[in-house]
Amino acid sequence: MLKIAVIGGDGTGPEVVAEGLKVLQAISKKEKFGYKLTHFDFGGERYKRTGEIISDQEVAGLKKFDAIFLGAVGHPDVAPGILEKGLLLKMRFDLDQYINLRPVKLYPGVECPLKDKGPEDIDFIIVRENTEDLYVGSGGFAHKGTDMEVATQLMIATRQGVERCVRYAFDLTRKRNRKKLLTLVAKTNVLTYAHDLWWRVFNEVAAEYPDIKTDYNHVDACCMWMVKNPNFYDVIVTTNMFGDIITDLGAMIQGGMGIAAGGNINPKGVSMFEPIGGSAPKYTGKNVINPMAAIGAMAMLLREVGKAKAANRVERAIAASVLKMKSQAAGKMGYSTTGVGDLVCEAL
Repeated sequence: MLKIAVIGGDGTGPEVVAEGLKVLQAISKKEKFGYKLTHFDFGGERYKRTGEIISDQEVAGLKKFDAIFLGAVGHPDVAPGILEKGLLLKMRFDLDQYINLRPVKLYPGVECPLKDKGPEDIDFIIVRENTEDLYVGSGGFAHKGTDMEVATQLMIATRQGVERCVRYAFDLTRKRNRKKLLTLVAKTNVLTYAHDLWWRVFNEVAAEYPDIKTDYNHVDACCMWMVKNPNFYDVIVTTNMFGDIITDLGAMIQGGMGIAAGGNINPKGVSMFEPIGGSAPKYTGKNVINPMAAIGAMAMLLREVGKAKAANRVERAIAASVLKMKSQAAGKMGYSTTGVGDLVCEAL
């Protein structure tokens, strides 16, 4: 019996989560496995009502689940950073979800903004370190609000944090068994301390994986090549900050935020899966937002908890369903939010 924590969150988050759960119900019947859902109200409305985001005790309680299914974080009536740091980053850090996993896959029938690029050209995975770097929040202000104001924010990299991320990426490249090519993306020519550590660890670990080819890109060059020759990539491993940037670029070349799913992975603990598009508050309650990314996140969740056959079936159903959609953009899909969920269930 799978135990899944569900956090609908803000904006359109609950709407897309509902469709992901609809698909879970359908596939569980076909693959004959049981599950139990526990819903939590963490998000902007709770914060407005109580002033609370999520406590240490509540985070600890999430560890008893097999996985977490998240809709979105971000509320228009809550100042930027409060929920993102107090909820999303807190869960990632406290649950030690040190891998952010982002498949970048263009499905047949999905429009790509890159000229002459198709599904055979865009099929790679980005492994982003998820608990260090600038996101640690180490730094502060001096003389704030004056002409002498100084703001600092430190880029943190530990050998343990870098090595476990790099090893995960090498193992994934081997398991994926496609091109068996792992590319490190960093900025070693300028960030000569933190990224020198990444470079050295990457090459040290590479010696233990002689079957895996390795490559290196500066992050600016990676952005260029992801647009020009996305077919080059197999697996990318990168830092938290750079990963945050290039995964959004990846989402665009795979057809948009509406279809981009991601996972926050603790290989030995509880992992969290979500669509990466955000809360999209202007579409809340209109039944027009695309839930396909949330359905893709559910497929990732199933794979992580050992239901690979079910995950494969959901992914095939997604591929069949997008062929019937006019677009992946909200309000232009040719189907409602609930209609897209129904479409995937029918394809199953």
